[in-house]
Amino acid sequence: MKLSVVIPAHNEEGCIESTVRALVEKLTEERIEYEVLVVNDNSKDQTEEILARLSRELKGVRYVNNTPPHGFGFAVRKGLESFSGDAVAVYMADASDRPEDLVLYWRTMEEKRVDCVFGSRFARGARVVDYPLPKLMLNRMANAFIQVLFTLSYNDTTNAFKLYRREVIQGLQPLLSHHFNLTVELPLKSIVRGFSYAVVPNDWINRKTGVSKLKIKEMGSRYLFIVLYCLIEKWLSRGDYRREKMSPMPKKTAPGPTDRSIPHVDAA
Repeated sequence: MKLSVVIPAHNEEGCIESTVRALVEKLTEERIEYEVLVVNDNSKDQTEEILARLSRELKGVRYVNNTPPHGFGFAVRKGLESFSGDAVAVYMADASDRPEDLVLYWRTMEEKRVDCVFGSRFARGARVVDYPLPKLMLNRMANAFIQVLFTLSYNDTTNAFKLYRREVIQGLQPLLSHHFNLTVELPLKSIVRGFSYAVVPNDWINRKTGVSKLKIKEMGSRYLFIVLYCLIEKWLSRGDYRREKMSPMPKKTAPGPTDRSIPHVDAA
């Protein structure tokens, strides 16, 4: 089984190399077959030059340029059209996500035989570092709103860092979101369309370099549109888009650690 990691990158020269190298080191150490696919989204700095060098130097690393229109959602969608693995994780270029948590996601998918693994930064065992207070308050209110509408116990739908099997990405088409609201469209559609998932804690560490691309003032109505779209599908589609139960992920055959524990996993 092969894991693909899609990383959208716009003007990330200050952190993209360290992020990619940390991923490669950890996935190699864990003997996970991988592809790191960075989507260069119209960067004006040295991001593409760094990616070109890394793709020559590191086996399993490649990059693609996102053609217009640009933006976070379009960059991720480009990656989801281009990855080669059996499952794909969306991972942030700014090192706010941890390679160790990605390994936990992958092991959970193998062990639980689920279609998706969703991280929660607000579950027991998770750690959040330097989350700006205004954004934190908006995050918790938005997630509480989604929980009530969809009667979910999962409390971090807006978390971009998630893992999906290839068949899930195919089953969520067509994707509508152009921006960061894609991070909500992917999990909500997965849930509404009947794909199984597990929830695990994941850490989040605020970026040390560069500037966040999320513009809160521009995103409120876009998030609401996607949430209501998925809710309408749940209420009115009469199951037209639900997928039949998928075949379980085959057990891994490559050698690897067998004694790794998986803490705080809640199957949905």
